[in-house]
Amino acid sequence: MFVLGYDLLNNVVVPAIRLIAACILGGIIGYERENTNRPAGFRTHILVCVGSALVMITSEFLVERFSGVVNLDPQRMGAQVISGIGFLGAGTIIRNRFSVKGLTTAASLWAVSCVGLAIGTGFYEGAILATLLIYITLILLKKFETKVAMKKGKMVIIVKGEDRPGQIGDIGRVFEDHHVSIQNIDILNDDDEDEGKITVRFLVRVPKDINVKRLYDDLSYVKGIDRVLDS
Repeated sequence: MFVLGYDLLNNVVVPAIRLIAACILGGIIGYERENTNRPAGFRTHILVCVGSALVMITSEFLVERFSGVVNLDPQRMGAQVISGIGFLGAGTIIRNRFSVKGLTTAASLWAVSCVGLAIGTGFYEGAILATLLIYITLILLKKFETKVAMKKGKMVIIVKGEDRPGQIGDIGRVFEDHHVSIQNIDILNDDDEDEGKITVRFLVRVPKDINVKRLYDDLSYVKGIDRVLDS
């Protein structure tokens, strides 16, 4: 009875806790990416983190099961995750003329895979601390980057709303009223986007004395606009 209880705890409960923890921590990072319309968002980060955790759980299982039969290195499978996650990160990086986008998302995927490896080995403290640091980096330091970009006269504005004729033109007139020039426009809609909706990212050059809050308010008053976000 004791042996059965130990096997149940060791083979079912502990792996389940680790996989659920990986799902939660990966989802925290993925939510931030999803909220800013990045190529790899909520589900992608969860899958990477859970998959990485499963790799380490499997490594432990193999070592325990075959330790007396063959010589196994539990770190080998984890090392392949760290090097192999690059192909997924590369898919989120987009080069557009002289700009490169998606580097932060690629880095967050790599970091989330490492969080998953930590959870898979039962190193919860390190995984939770790393998740907090990653999240702080993505949220707080993004605001710092925005301020630096504004000092250089550039900022990124994301607009969500109805996909209707003349929508881009109406937004452009608001920018013109605030003496803001549009440098680049990207349509961010994907296959999961609600029908009739559009998400557009504007790279703009702004005057030094611009009132950002008033600009955002005026954009939100445009017919059909649901949300206005920074990058």
